[in-house]
Amino acid sequence: MDRIPVLLDTDIGSDIDDAVCLAYLLRQPRCEMLGITTVSGQPRLRAALADAVCRAAGRSDVPIHAGAELGLLSGAVVQPNVPQAPVLERWAARRPEEFPAHTAIEFLRRTIEARPGEIVLLGIGPMTNLALLFATYPHLPGLLRGVMLMCGIFRTWWHSGHLEWNALCDPAATAIAYRPAVASHRSVPIDVTMRCQLPGPEAIARFQACGGAMGLVADMTGFWGGGRKTVTFHDPLAAVAIFKPELCQWTRGRVAVELDSARLAGHTHLDPAADGPHEVALEVDPAAFFAEYFAVVGAQPPR
Repeated sequence: MDRIPVLLDTDIGSDIDDAVCLAYLLRQPRCEMLGITTVSGQPRLRAALADAVCRAAGRSDVPIHAGAELGLLSGAVVQPNVPQAPVLERWAARRPEEFPAHTAIEFLRRTIEARPGEIVLLGIGPMTNLALLFATYPHLPGLLRGVMLMCGIFRTWWHSGHLEWNALCDPAATAIAYRPAVASHRSVPIDVTMRCQLPGPEAIARFQACGGAMGLVADMTGFWGGGRKTVTFHDPLAAVAIFKPELCQWTRGRVAVELDSARLAGHTHLDPAADGPHEVALEVDPAAFFAEYFAVVGAQPPR
């Protein structure tokens, strides 16, 4: 099986699933981790958290770059706080100020241009960095092997009153992220990822049993989750789908993003079309997903 070069764009430090996703990528033998970029409020602090996960996995070689903090058009910081940051007092990592500000876009450009046709760009946060990259360098999407996003809601019964956080945080950026032609452009939406859940205490116990970076992830889950009843594996499903796309059922079409309505800005809609440029996951096998995830990170799959 071929190794797949991956660039990860993340808002690690808000929901726990970003760290759960990164730990999987660092242990996935088919993943060639080329680098990590951070997005949303306090991106340099988020970069330090990504560095902590990498170091806990025995990796100090992964390039990490801080990206955009403000929304593309709004100029607002949607996620000003990083609730998992206190874990940095207990785990080794570079300090936030050691990460230069606003270097993510140029790092992505250089890396993609150096490996044309090889790289999958995995976006699991607000789409601001991706939009800036695609708008500034419109030739780059054509150089990617693929784009995989944890983004959107596409089932009709989810549409009324529901929006997905990554799409909602920066609707204009979300629209740009779906605009360019890419060899493979896939999305794993929240209406599918919500099927991949574990009880909070069980998730923490399984993370701790894995050791290494998963011990840090368990610690981060404690800071983030407190008494939360469940951990949902939104972002990890997008990562696993890069290497095991058969775990999901996909449908093809063209994604549109609502921008005119203030109430529904960031709403995603798929117009089905056999020759459409986008693929969206509509179903997942949760048992097969958890078996894959925990086999890679080192624990036994759930019974």
